[in-house]
Amino acid sequence: MKDEITKILAKECLVNNNTASMVAHFIECVTEKKSVNSIEEIEEWLQNIKLNLNAATQKVTLKDVIGEKSGWYFNNETKDLEHVSGGFFKIIGVDVKTDIRESGSGWKQPMIDQGTESSVAGIIKKIINGVPHYLLEGKFEPGNYGEIQISPTLQATYSNLNKLHGGRAPRFLEYFDGTKNVEILYEQWLPEDGGRFYKKRVKNMLVKIASNEEIMIPFNFIWMTMRQIKEFLRKDNIINPHVRSIIAHL
Repeated sequence: MKDEITKILAKECLVNNNTASMVAHFIECVTEKKSVNSIEEIEEWLQNIKLNLNAATQKVTLKDVIGEKSGWYFNNETKDLEHVSGGFFKIIGVDVKTDIRESGSGWKQPMIDQGTESSVAGIIKKIINGVPHYLLEGKFEPGNYGEIQISPTLQATYSNLNKLHGGRAPRFLEYFDGTKNVEILYEQWLPEDGGRFYKKRVKNMLVKIASNEEIMIPFNFIWMTMRQIKEFLRKDNIINPHVRSIIAHL
C-alpha cells in the first residue's frame, strides 16, 4: 500500500526522502484493526487511573513553599527562588525592552529557568500484530488540567533523571540513555514556551524496540496506535503537549 500511495503522489506532488515516512504515518493514522486496546478500553484505563489516584494538589503561598523541609529558598546573592540541590528550576526576573510587542515599551516579569538543556521527553515504538504501537503513560503532574494526561513513555527533567529528589529514576529511562539497544527514529532539541521559560529546550525522542522484546507494563502505561492518539487529540485536555510535540515530526 505504501508503494502504491507513493507512486500516486509522485505524479502530482513533490516526492523526497521524507515522503516514505509521511506515507507510513498516514497509513498508521487510518489503520483501525489489530490494536492491542480499543478506544473504549483506553478510556476505561484512563478513568481507572483517575479513580485510584493517590495525589492531590492545593495552592499555597510562596511563603509556605520556602523552608528546610521543601529545600526551596531565596538566594541572597542572586535574589532568585532556587532549590538547595541546585537542580529542578529557578524563578528569575527579566527586564524586557522592546517596542515590537503589545505593550509598546517592554515590561518586567518572573520566568522559570530550567537551563537550556533541562528535560527529555521520549516515546517507545513497537510493532505489535503488524501495527505500530506507542507506549504512553497516564501521568499525574501538579499543574495538569484534569490531573491525569496521556504523556510520553519518559518525561523527566535531568534533575529527576539524576534523582536529586532522593527517589527512584523514572521508568523506562534505560531505553533513552543508551543503556538499551534501540533504534533511534528521532532525536531533536525543541524549544519550550518562551513566554514562561527562560531559554529552555527539551530533547524529544522516538525510539523503536524489537517486536519480540517483552516489556513489563505498569498499570499507568498503555500501548496506543497512532490512529488512537489522533482520536484522543480530538478530545479536550487528554493528550499532553510533549506527546503532540514528538509526533509532530512524523
